[in-house]
Amino acid sequence: MIYDKLPIVFLSTLVSEKNGSTNSQIAAYILNHLEEVQNLGIKEIAKECNVAVSSISRFCKEVGLRDFAELKELLLSTDLSFEDHSHATSKQLHDYSHKVRESIIMVEKSIDMDAVIDLCKDINEYQKVAIFGLLKAGAVAFNLQGDLLMLNKQVYTNISYSQQIQYIVAADEDDLIIIFSYTGAYFDYQDLRALKKRLTAPKIWMISSDDREYPECIDRTILFKSLQDQNSHPYQLQFIAGLIAQ
Repeated sequence: MIYDKLPIVFLSTLVSEKNGSTNSQIAAYILNHLEEVQNLGIKEIAKECNVAVSSISRFCKEVGLRDFAELKELLLSTDLSFEDHSHATSKQLHDYSHKVRESIIMVEKSIDMDAVIDLCKDINEYQKVAIFGLLKAGAVAFNLQGDLLMLNKQVYTNISYSQQIQYIVAADEDDLIIIFSYTGAYFDYQDLRALKKRLTAPKIWMISSDDREYPECIDRTILFKSLQDQNSHPYQLQFIAGLIAQ
């Protein structure tokens, strides 16, 4: 898995909450002091964030965590890292551009165009369409939303992971949901019990580079080959989004 759950839920909170809100204040402080807060209790973190203890508890629920105990688990297990391809400045441009080109060619050679065409037919057919993704995949969802608007097809998206999940849980058979997830781990960050309790369910497409066993709520997949690295994956997903729009 390229990204741990903590940056997923915290960064989605920072970009979706109003600047200066309590939740964005808590998320920003914790991300800026990851090592320092690992051994702090809820009262100490609340004090450092200049908020009430109840605000920390509410924050955990609103960003999609079970409780403060899960936040502590994430703080102790999260490892933020960035992959680079070359430490030599003279080689960075060549190595990086080569990696991006290679990743797009991998998609071209491996993607199932029949599945892409089926997805496009669904986009035309369904009145209610939502497109979701996390972090860089979320940016791809927004880009496809813009392209489809230029094609007179209005769709919904949201950068907040918790609000994405709320939408999916509330959706029914009249909804089409498209999920961009490079590793296929989109639902790994979430308790799926709420999804299983529904009487009616939306049609969900997963676009991913991982041919894994997906949850029962996934109806169709569009898969592609990938190097499973941080740097090339947004270009692969964006290539597919552009292909869908075309």
